[in-house]
Amino acid sequence: MTKKRIIITAAVGLMSFAAAFLFAWLTEPPPEDQSGRPDEPVLADYETELAMPQPKAGAISPVGLADSKTRGTMTEKQLKGLIYEVREKILEYDDKLQGLQVREQRLQRAQEILKKDIDELNNLRVELASVVAGLKEQQEILRKSRIEVAEAEKNNLISMAAAYDKMDPASAGKILTNMSRTQDGRLGGTNLDDAVKILHYMSERTKAKLLAELVGSEPKLAAVFCQRLKQIVEEK
Repeated sequence: MTKKRIIITAAVGLMSFAAAFLFAWLTEPPPEDQSGRPDEPVLADYETELAMPQPKAGAISPVGLADSKTRGTMTEKQLKGLIYEVREKILEYDDKLQGLQVREQRLQRAQEILKKDIDELNNLRVELASVVAGLKEQQEILRKSRIEVAEAEKNNLISMAAAYDKMDPASAGKILTNMSRTQDGRLGGTNLDDAVKILHYMSERTKAKLLAELVGSEPKLAAVFCQRLKQIVEEK
């Protein structure tokens, strides 16, 4: 609205300027008659003036009337031209104003879409950060639950597993059961990982017999052994 008011104000100013110009031009005094040339005698001018018929009082000279009509016609044309130019300028400024308004609306829509996209990206960033944190937590749990076999102890574990292979599955199962319990009789402790490591390096046949024996006597321990055997990782 402010731009439109400025355009209307400029148009009114142009029309006021045109009206002032017209008024000044109409009210301009006619130029003074110049005297005759120096080389012509003054008497001849006087006689010539006396010889010419003098207009009656109150009569309008044809020359002055024609000059006045010419002035009026030229002024009307000039005024119409100025009005036409002002109208053209107003239309031109209106077109520019409408173009600016359309551009402003497009920019506003683009800003709204951009803001919406930024909000969605921020939400996705928060969700992604939550997922990454969950993955790190699961990775840490998995790392802690792994049973790592160092290269230095691998040979000793293989030798111990070979000895257990020669035992009766029931006897070997009892030894591993006692290793897997704490002093208060609960499953766990560091010796549980050692029992799983030995069981890992035992032959598949002996391992199967031992687990079958534990299913009848220690079913919970048998399930723990099966679960922990999948978490053994050998260092290279």
